[in-house]
Amino acid sequence: MSLTPAFLDELRARTLLSGLIAKTTKLQKAGREFRACCPFHNEKTPSFYVNDDKGFYHCFGCGAHGDAIRWMTDQRGLPFIDAVKELVQAAGMEMPEQDRRSAEKAERAKGLHEAMEDAARFFVEKLGSIEGAEARAVLKKRGISEETARTFGIGYSPDSRGKLKEALKTYGDAMLVEAGMLIQVEKKDPYDRFRGRLMIPIRDVRGRTIAFGGRIIGEGEPKYLNSPETPLFDKGRTLYNLDRAQAAARKSGRIIAVEGYMDVIALAQAGFGEAVAPLGTAMTEHQLERLWRIADVPLLCFDGDSAGQKAALRAAHRAMPMLEPGRSLAFVTLPDGLDPDDLVRAQGPQAFEALLGKARPLVDLLWESELAAEPLDTPEQRAGLKRRLGELAGGIGDPNVKHEYLAEFRERADRHFGRGPRNFESGPRRGGGSGPAPARGKRDKRGNWLPPEPPLTQQTRAVQAGGLDPILSKAVLAGLIRHPAEIARHMEVLGSLRGASGALGKLFEAVVDVALEDRQLDQGKVLTILAKSGFDQMASELLRADTLPFSFTRPQAEERKAREDLNEAIAVMVARPAVDAALAEATAAMLERFDDESFARQTALLRERQELETRLANLMLADEEDFED
Repeated sequence: MSLTPAFLDELRARTLLSGLIAKTTKLQKAGREFRACCPFHNEKTPSFYVNDDKGFYHCFGCGAHGDAIRWMTDQRGLPFIDAVKELVQAAGMEMPEQDRRSAEKAERAKGLHEAMEDAARFFVEKLGSIEGAEARAVLKKRGISEETARTFGIGYSPDSRGKLKEALKTYGDAMLVEAGMLIQVEKKDPYDRFRGRLMIPIRDVRGRTIAFGGRIIGEGEPKYLNSPETPLFDKGRTLYNLDRAQAAARKSGRIIAVEGYMDVIALAQAGFGEAVAPLGTAMTEHQLERLWRIADVPLLCFDGDSAGQKAALRAAHRAMPMLEPGRSLAFVTLPDGLDPDDLVRAQGPQAFEALLGKARPLVDLLWESELAAEPLDTPEQRAGLKRRLGELAGGIGDPNVKHEYLAEFRERADRHFGRGPRNFESGPRRGGGSGPAPARGKRDKRGNWLPPEPPLTQQTRAVQAGGLDPILSKAVLAGLIRHPAEIARHMEVLGSLRGASGALGKLFEAVVDVALEDRQLDQGKVLTILAKSGFDQMASELLRADTLPFSFTRPQAEERKAREDLNEAIAVMVARPAVDAALAEATAAMLERFDDESFARQTALLRERQELETRLANLMLADEEDFED
């Protein structure tokens, strides 16, 4: 099918955005807009606004921004085409015509969905029947309440080869085989796949049943049995409980991945609704991408046994090529022999929450696993460790993250092995103490190696604390007052100006509030509204041409040029703090250990900062030339 821009515009026009968002988020009327505490991050003061006339929402806290379709994909987690279909149905529209093959496929999928929903109802009915008594006893023994069982749609499949087949006979054997509910054996009649098991429905992001997981009642193998892959179910792309976990994850600000669906159910009952699980396979790239759409650093919590730790390490290795700035993983280590289900039942939710607070960063897991992989007694073995770490970091796609991992691994290796005499065993060292040799440094009078001095990071902390350049921030703010139409164009980065302190920060927030009002704003109207809020004098001072030498602060400037210069100034303003912080770190590292790599990094960052300064100077020089006459 073809979704034309005109069709999508019509869909947005027919969708009342506030009504759509209000289904899951409490909105308050604010003039002709609505506001709320942002559903994408935790906050106490509302900074999330919805404008029906303009058809977009925006959060000034985290930068979330979009229309009705974006809301469905980001907040509900739906694929784009599913988001469109759901909005089309609600708006009373019709999807564009499909070709015959696509239409037949869609009709087939509709029948499969209906069959799976009827199967889920059949299993729930059987759980409540006389046949389900033993299954109910298993749930009770595991501490799963009746309410939780209803919430997750838990059921029971009778120990029979044909009861489900008979109950769903109107669908025909062929469709039930395609749905994975019957097993087809050559020259024999199809029979029920799931027999004598607790049945747990697996749902897609829209909450539709697409598969089942079955846990055996009593003894037998396999203990767990999942549906095969079908037109509805791709286990490498599906995360159990994602449909319910998304909303909880938005509120908690985290997503937790555990090994199995019984762990998910137990955690949800204990108050951790943001838990999901892969389905009998190692965590795949598609599943990691799903997690990263919800949280920058998902928490992976696998069982404390050897198999669980191997699964965690496989996930870590699989994630390496996909890492990006700010996007990583963290790992929660459970006590050996326990899974999350055991832990919350034995020690309560607070014990699991405490473990979440001690999650290890990805870099720690990789370092510790490679350190323990083999002895490190010889130069060859130590070189092998460095080679393995280098190969791990070398697989990272993002060049900046790759550079940081290489530097981190090199620094850890230097600290671990030290300089001078080395002792790679965990036994006593000369002069007392135990554990690995300390980091490089000086010797004391008894010959023991002492740790180095802490890195010189005071400059870095000062740069980060200082935040945005106040003069440039004032100029940008003045430009936005003079050209209020530009505020909407820079919604994604305006949150950065909240770092401005004192009266400047308050004035900026006032300007943003003004822009959210439903008015065709010009400079005069902005100043009038600001005057009513007590900012007239400060705003007028910002607009004085002789204090801020940029085209976008001057009344005589040509409109197009002023807007282009304002865009450039905002870009420089946002980039400079990050470059300054990185440069301070690089300089401190070079003072600690001068080598070719640290020197090259500092030089590159100096060049980058100079480029930013040149861009800013060009704005000012060009401006002066324009107004000399």
